[in-house]
Amino acid sequence: MINLTEAAQSELKRIMSQEGSGKTGVRLGVKGGGCSGFTYVMDFENQPRDGDQVLNENTVPIFIDSKSLGYLDGMEIDFMSDLLNRGFKFNNPNAAKSCGCGTSFSV
Repeated sequence: MINLTEAAQSELKRIMSQEGSGKTGVRLGVKGGGCSGFTYVMDFENQPRDGDQVLNENTVPIFIDSKSLGYLDGMEIDFMSDLLNRGFKFNNPNAAKSCGCGTSFSV
């Protein structure tokens, strides 16, 4: 399970209404790379792919492939905005460490 805070859900809705080009959900995943070995991936998508888990169906659907879910299960996604920073924050209990930018991690 992945938890999106109210702030993250509101920001996803806002972005999708402005830039989503008619897309209905968000693909969340993991790919190799970044400072620490893995990096988070988010992109707009219309529908789930075969084998995807669909979360958060009542607000902004999140599509996650089964391989990525193993790295992301239990994660909380928040959205922060202050004078110096603005963006999504990934609180991943599966990450042994993460880099300073907060978008890459290792297990």
